[in-house]
Amino acid sequence: MIKKMSKLQENFNKTLIAELQKELGIKNALAVPRISKVVINSGIGRLIKDKNLVESAIEGLSLITGQKPITTKARVAISSFKIREGMPVGLKTTLRGKRMYDFIDKLVKVVLPRMRDFRGLPEKSIDQNGCLTIGFTEISAFPEIAKQQQQRADYNFGFEITFVTKTEKKEDALALYQKLGLIFKEQEKQ
Repeated sequence: MIKKMSKLQENFNKTLIAELQKELGIKNALAVPRISKVVINSGIGRLIKDKNLVESAIEGLSLITGQKPITTKARVAISSFKIREGMPVGLKTTLRGKRMYDFIDKLVKVVLPRMRDFRGLPEKSIDQNGCLTIGFTEISAFPEIAKQQQQRADYNFGFEITFVTKTEKKEDALALYQKLGLIFKEQEKQ
């Protein structure tokens, strides 16, 4: 069975690898930075009291990622936060392959342009290992959620998206993200 590639994945394999190889001065095409996975997670600690809110968070993440998230549980008890060991505290989805590239394509072409006052991502969102983390205060920027929000008011929760790369340099990762279409703010000169 032959799996069909997404357009972004096909474009990355055919043209962007060669462009990055030339731009970064890398001789081997296999050494070009790549995204290995995209992890989407959300804390549901405040939603845990209402089972319907937890179910709507699971449904919301399922809609935007195309797969059901797993529930993460607390490893230790923290009495000041009223958390017991083994209590569900978060949701996590890991995307790889075609789903990952489809998600990145949707994020770049649909979601980020729909965000109000979006001027680009800060470069400080990229850590020293090249991983990029983007935080969202609400899920409503995704087109799949727009229909659901009209019917239900409990579809508002925050989450974060982390892009994990196969590179060790922040500069190489920044070049990769820019080639994929992510827009970054210009650094302010001091």
